[in-house]
Amino acid sequence: MRIRTDDEVYRVDAVWLGPPKATFPWRARYVAWGVGIVTFLLVLLVERRIGFGFSFFSTAWAVVITIVATRLICKRISHERPLGAVVVMWLRELTAPRNVTESRGGAASATTVRVRGQRPRRRPTRTKEARRVRASA
Repeated sequence: MRIRTDDEVYRVDAVWLGPPKATFPWRARYVAWGVGIVTFLLVLLVERRIGFGFSFFSTAWAVVITIVATRLICKRISHERPLGAVVVMWLRELTAPRNVTESRGGAASATTVRVRGQRPRRRPTRTKEARRVRASA
């Protein structure tokens, strides 16, 4: 006897294809539409805060950035990992306690390095005779 799983139910995405008799040429899940609208509004807000005016090109770039960001976000979410779980996981990752690394001293500084006006000279080497005299003594 073969037991059927419920995986087929989850394989079917809840997709809105557009209004009746005028479908869109792309498929997008309902969650992607929600994420896209929120992302578009955030991108527009950031553009205005940076100082870009409201023009055709700034809005076109906002649409492009929104599509890329929405596709990246929607690749990470599925029926097994919903958007709410991904957001909670991201927030917990950001606020998780970290190990504090102790450092001694500060950054290296050249204030304690002595600099001489003359280049260092080689010490004179002993001659062979001086070494023999010293060794025999």
